[in-house]
Amino acid sequence: MSRLRSILPPAAYVGLAVVDSVAAGRRGPAAQRLRWITKPLLMPALAAATVPAVDGTVLSRGTVAAQAFSWGGDVALLGSGERAFLGGVGSFFGAHVAYVAAFLSVHDPAPDLARLRLPLGLWLTAAPVMAVAAGRDDPALRAPVAAYATILSAMFASSRVLSPSLPAGARRSVRAGTALFVVSDVVLATQRFLLREPRPELDSFVMATYTAGQGLIAAGVAEVARTRP
Repeated sequence: MSRLRSILPPAAYVGLAVVDSVAAGRRGPAAQRLRWITKPLLMPALAAATVPAVDGTVLSRGTVAAQAFSWGGDVALLGSGERAFLGGVGSFFGAHVAYVAAFLSVHDPAPDLARLRLPLGLWLTAAPVMAVAAGRDDPALRAPVAAYATILSAMFASSRVLSPSLPAGARRSVRAGTALFVVSDVVLATQRFLLREPRPELDSFVMATYTAGQGLIAAGVAEVARTRP
């Protein structure tokens, strides 16, 4: 029974992620109704898989807080219009702040600064490009999008300077997860602000990379918690 309890939450998360990713690429009221069920359940299912491994550290608690903020973003982005978009941006901004705090709590005291070149390049390119593109649609979006690109880059950077005392597999999992999160958001911004004709298959890609990224981060954090003395 205990093994079943440990398997069910991750399996539920994977199943919900697959269904929601497929539905995201479909058009029509049926797919939209399905997503109102699957998308709000994603983060609760992931939290159910993560919480048993939480050990009271900033890393664990910050990860759970990030999942809670992400839930708010998931629900907000089910809506349409600028208000829903800004609600989603604000919620995910909070999620990235929580992730930054979590990852920096276990940072390498003597990090290899070369690891920060990619996040810095991301910030120097994505932030201005997306802010300008968003401002063409609505000048009021320019500052929120620039701020979001900045905290997204900071989250990615913080995951790349984890302490070498952490298990190597956990570090790889977290880094892969944050990289996928970045890919998801860059494609989402490209779809929303740069493409003239929306491509439904990109919506599926956004959700697939986002859910995989969140899952990998949670798996890495759980591994750290399990290996602590």
